[in-house]
Amino acid sequence: MDRKYRVMIIDDEESARKLMRAAINWGELGMEVVGEAASGIEAINVIDDLKPDIAFVDISMPFMDGIEFTQTATDRYPNLVIIIMTAINQFEYARRCVSLPVFDYMLKPMVRTEITKVLERAKKMLDASNDTWEEPKSEPAVSSAEENNTTELIKKYVEDNFADSKLNLAYIAQHFGFSASYLSRKFKQETGSNFIEYLTNLRMKKAMQIARANVKMYQAAAEVGIPDPNYFSRCFKKYAGMSYSEYVSSKYE
Repeated sequence: MDRKYRVMIIDDEESARKLMRAAINWGELGMEVVGEAASGIEAINVIDDLKPDIAFVDISMPFMDGIEFTQTATDRYPNLVIIIMTAINQFEYARRCVSLPVFDYMLKPMVRTEITKVLERAKKMLDASNDTWEEPKSEPAVSSAEENNTTELIKKYVEDNFADSKLNLAYIAQHFGFSASYLSRKFKQETGSNFIEYLTNLRMKKAMQIARANVKMYQAAAEVGIPDPNYFSRCFKKYAGMSYSEYVSSKYE
């Protein structure tokens, strides 16, 4: 297989994410780090765009911990290789979750040689499998009229369910009976934006409406389906061009 395997690092500690990036010679292993997330909520929102083959997941994170993320992610992405990272006082809790399809558990602080060994084993398993994020060879036969109608139905579904923090492309694809990759292409063709951009922009538009009622940021974040206030804050500033508090203040000026 010519392409590099894609790795995602999910940990609420920025220093831990940076250390993981720097500690491993990813290219030598035939891998690349394609992205990070500071919470399970953020990871669920961006995973469709990043398309990781392997995810390092910290077990202890706010708003959606590693176990809840794993439950959600493996249900939607059964071929995702998940490696749980845990502190020694959380290890027994992590191991009790043996019913989850976790590839391995690693104790923090992790040692470079041990990380490399786990990644080498993961690579062997992926090499032996044909199940990846690659585009499917066949697509459903759908007429142009049906495609347009499906896109409108999806937009309506998102409008009605944007407050669900677990809503993402895979969730929608499963609901409407399409593959995520097929739906991703068609949605962008029909709307001009990818799904996560569309969903995030809708959530931020709703958040701006909520902000006009002088609602606290953490409450607004939860109401639009992003209960992680740090991730919400970054999304809001990118969309509005100012912080949430600045926006709330500006409407009175």
